[in-house]
Amino acid sequence: MKKYSKETTVGLFVLIGLLLIVYMSVKLGDVRILSDSHYHVSASFNDISGLRINAPVEIMGVPVGFVDNISLNLETQKAVVGLSLEKKIELTDDAIASIKTSGLIGDKYVKIALGGVGDPIEPGGTIIETESAIDVEDLISKYVFGKV
Repeated sequence: MKKYSKETTVGLFVLIGLLLIVYMSVKLGDVRILSDSHYHVSASFNDISGLRINAPVEIMGVPVGFVDNISLNLETQKAVVGLSLEKKIELTDDAIASIKTSGLIGDKYVKIALGGVGDPIEPGGTIIETESAIDVEDLISKYVFGKV
């Protein structure tokens, strides 16, 4: 029977530990590797306060994608949100994208209300109809200071 030296045993233990760390980093970090089951569309908003990358995208309360990038278009003075949606979801050009809050002070997410009779939005296309986030702090300050 062959005996392993202490160095070999420790090396194997360290290798297994590193592999577990990489696996947990990918799983907990919600990293999508080689994900071709999604397509990308964009939407422009006047205000996206509190929306973050990787925020969920929902249709009728069902998660169907995530926010994959956020940028600023200085020409139109709007925030452009890139959405990654499952390929099985077919949007039409009369769909409406809204930024909502889960709960009273919860995280922001994008809610898409499906259209009905419009033309399909191609991958890389744009959702034209949007509703910006409601800023609860502004509403409260207006109420407190009597500007409502």
